[in-house]
Amino acid sequence: MKIRSFVIPTTGASPASSAATAFAGLTLRHLLVAAAAALLALASAPASAAWGARGTAVTSRGAYNGAHYGSCGGGSCSHAGGVAGPYGGLATNTGTVTRTAPGQFSNSGTATGRYGNSVQHAGDTSCAGGTCAHTGSLTGPDGNTATTAGSAMRTAPGQYSSSGTVNGAYGNTVNHSASTSCAGNSCYRSGTATGTYGGTVSHSGTATSVAPGVVVTSGSATTVHGTTVTTGGSVTTVSATVGYVAPPPVVYVPPPATATVYVAPPPPPPPAVVYVAPAPKPAVYIPGHWVNNVWVPAHWA
Repeated sequence: MKIRSFVIPTTGASPASSAATAFAGLTLRHLLVAAAAALLALASAPASAAWGARGTAVTSRGAYNGAHYGSCGGGSCSHAGGVAGPYGGLATNTGTVTRTAPGQFSNSGTATGRYGNSVQHAGDTSCAGGTCAHTGSLTGPDGNTATTAGSAMRTAPGQYSSSGTVNGAYGNTVNHSASTSCAGNSCYRSGTATGTYGGTVSHSGTATSVAPGVVVTSGSATTVHGTTVTTGGSVTTVSATVGYVAPPPVVYVPPPATATVYVAPPPPPPPAVVYVAPAPKPAVYIPGHWVNNVWVPAHWA
């Protein structure tokens, strides 16, 4: 099962770049790919923004519906979302992403399953020269930990590639790779994930910008046992001007100003104080995965 959730720049973004950003959520179990692609896109997002996304995944067991919402401001982004299964089960995920320095980001959060089992996840991402590298960890309720590592890069205008590894607590390893090609208003992505014993999951799909701030997605994934999962969804973003307190959930609180005293006869007018909010941080998408026999649904961190 895979529910898509995306973040899209709402200022100064072309239709192709918006579609490319949304496409970051199309990777199955590609923790690193989603994180790096989201970071690259959020670097040009407005200083304060809110977004929401919804989607449906159709599997052999029924349809799973998900929704995800978030907001950014003051150098960090917060998000919360959930997925409801065909029999009423609900899984949730919350988290934050913070810009710690130019090109440096950290993230943390909690994913909770339908039976109350929770997984703590955290990671760090570094971007420079068109490439982002990511490392992270996930800790389950029994204390076992899985680690992730990988990178994503821009190989040519409109062309992107990624690869990485997920290592489980008992030595199980998943290697994943993918490529993305964008032209016009659309992007196409395909990739694979291969497990310790050679089992492979393949996926592909498209994302198309149909209006400013609106992207429509579709795709499919074929599991190790030949089962096919089809997905579809949409995302809408809303931006807010810095310094303007909009209705919930976007609230901007400026830091206290430093008092400036100038003694001179006669005193000139005080200099204008300009606040420049740091670039918002990216939401990190973590697709569904297994952690020590516990299924963790797809979520953002």
